[in-house]
Amino acid sequence: MTAKKEPGQCRLMGIVNVTPDSFSDGGQFFDTKTAIEHGLSLVADGADILDIGGESTRPGAENVPIEQEINRVLPVVEGLVRQTDVAISIDTRKPVVAIAAINAGASIWNDVSALTWSPESVATAAELRCHVVLMHAQGDPKTMQDNPQYDDVVGDVLAFLAARRDACLKAGIEDTKIILDPGIGFGKTLQHNLDMIANLDRFGALGCPVLFGASRKRFIGALDRDGPADKRLGGSLAAAIAGYQRGASILRVHDVRETRQALNVLGGIENALVTP
Repeated sequence: MTAKKEPGQCRLMGIVNVTPDSFSDGGQFFDTKTAIEHGLSLVADGADILDIGGESTRPGAENVPIEQEINRVLPVVEGLVRQTDVAISIDTRKPVVAIAAINAGASIWNDVSALTWSPESVATAAELRCHVVLMHAQGDPKTMQDNPQYDDVVGDVLAFLAARRDACLKAGIEDTKIILDPGIGFGKTLQHNLDMIANLDRFGALGCPVLFGASRKRFIGALDRDGPADKRLGGSLAAAIAGYQRGASILRVHDVRETRQALNVLGGIENALVTP
């Protein structure tokens, strides 16, 4: 390393899945009280942002009706806003759900469809004046792992995110409020994911902060023994460090305390390397 890096400059987004079927922790935090307690625990572990989701986007997941999704997430958002000052993100494709969450105190709309799920999404985000995470996914959650193909996965995803960024700018969303996510695991094979991670630094050229989410994902199991998602901590930490070293501004993770520790140790080593 040739330049000093501060681990605190990379923010951690802790995951709070209020779902019965998420790929890693589905059902563990499904009721409101448990979900709020889990969120507060993640804050104590060092989370800078809490990402609240009421619809699983794992491969093969079914669509959740809007009213049901709101009923899952809104009490959790309201409870966390009352009890912590960290930023709250709503993980949803649906403008109506985003409106409810932002009005309840969330400040980030994290959309796996990059604001394409509804024709109203971009205009809604502009009206809400919130931060937006634009993520790349090939296909929708139900079908995205059905033989995904690209001419050039890195180039194709870069072009998609650049176009979505430009659509947001045209709609009046401030450039300082746009975050880009290459979508590890969303419509991508093992090799696609590895190519994306290896070239993550290229996404910085788009001029927006990069969110990197690889925590516990299937590609980690494919490189190891294909064990259950909650046994992928080591691989998740390796991926998080790779993302950090390649310029990610936000790491979306399940294991906040362990990831923070890994970054702190890496930062100490990097700083020692540049000390005169």
